[in-house]
Amino acid sequence: MNKETKYFIADIDELIPYVNNARTHSEAQVNQIASSIKEFGFLNPVLITGDNTILAGHGRILAARKLGLKKIPCIKEEHLSESQKKAYIIADNKLALNAGWDMELLSIELSELEGMDFDIDLIGFTGEELSKIFDEGKEATEDKFDVEKELEKPKTSKLGDVWHIGKHTVICGDSTDGEVYSKLLEDKKVNLVCTDPPYMIDLDSASGKIKNDNLKDKEAYEFLLGAFTNFKDYMSKDASIYVFYATMKARIFYDAYEDAGFKVGAGLIWKKPRAPLMRTDWKFNMEPIIWGWRKDGKHIWYGDQKQKAVFEFDGLSNSKTEGFGHPSSKPVPLIAYLIKQCTQTNGLVLERIIPNIIQLNFFTHPLKSPYNKAFV
Repeated sequence: MNKETKYFIADIDELIPYVNNARTHSEAQVNQIASSIKEFGFLNPVLITGDNTILAGHGRILAARKLGLKKIPCIKEEHLSESQKKAYIIADNKLALNAGWDMELLSIELSELEGMDFDIDLIGFTGEELSKIFDEGKEATEDKFDVEKELEKPKTSKLGDVWHIGKHTVICGDSTDGEVYSKLLEDKKVNLVCTDPPYMIDLDSASGKIKNDNLKDKEAYEFLLGAFTNFKDYMSKDASIYVFYATMKARIFYDAYEDAGFKVGAGLIWKKPRAPLMRTDWKFNMEPIIWGWRKDGKHIWYGDQKQKAVFEFDGLSNSKTEGFGHPSSKPVPLIAYLIKQCTQTNGLVLERIIPNIIQLNFFTHPLKSPYNKAFV
């Protein structure tokens, strides 16, 4: 019995689908296979019989047709009996399904691929599956770090200083200056940007005036455009971005955001249980957020399909003890929630334009975070 394997290139139109093939292929899965072939090449030949009937590779044939391929690599078998052929068609699909995963090693491999700026959509996992792989048993937990005691210690910094805090890096610099990002990140690309720039509404804080918060509209646009453009240059093609802003200056923020090369994915609302005390007619018990990604890329979603565009988290007071003197300090659970939807363990998150130390604390001491973070 001759069991020698014969490899050759076949005309796709000469191949005959097996009439009783029980394996189904959705349009989404065919698109995944097509993307895989486009990225890696046609590395898995189609198995056919002596009369060109397909034994294994029906999905690859559909994907090849979608890609417009006329010829594909094949293997021809000429030793199986009719009963063996029927059995092999089923076994080829079922045996692969019986395998499992070493989740720890899988998480490590996928994390390394994301760090290499590889499009992990090509691998075939859904966003929900990736979320389970990376977030199982890895929730942020409190530790015993004394924030107030640490803040009492003398601190000095100057432009250009780089601080290393565990896995995290902070640089004192101008967020509109590209050289600052080059020094901070070198040739690395980030998986997420979460930024809280000045709202341009001349807010007072318990610590005094906020720098660059009273710019005229044209100056504000140029300031934001410079920062947002740098954001895009150091984001991977599949990264997302969150931008906190004030509704009164929405047009300026959206214009700068889109002109910098970002696509608006959704307008999100952080709802607060209580409105802060402000001398306004309408009390703002919410803050809006722009969420999106690069226009020349696509984002990866790691959350499930139950997330709503309005979410509620407790706010912080405008005090030096709780809110660190900033009128719009962001609570740790809020930042953790946003980041979890768009990145995974060991992902690189960039916080540009840090308005207050709460965001810095989230990724340094008060919480043990599974994410790496860089700050400007």
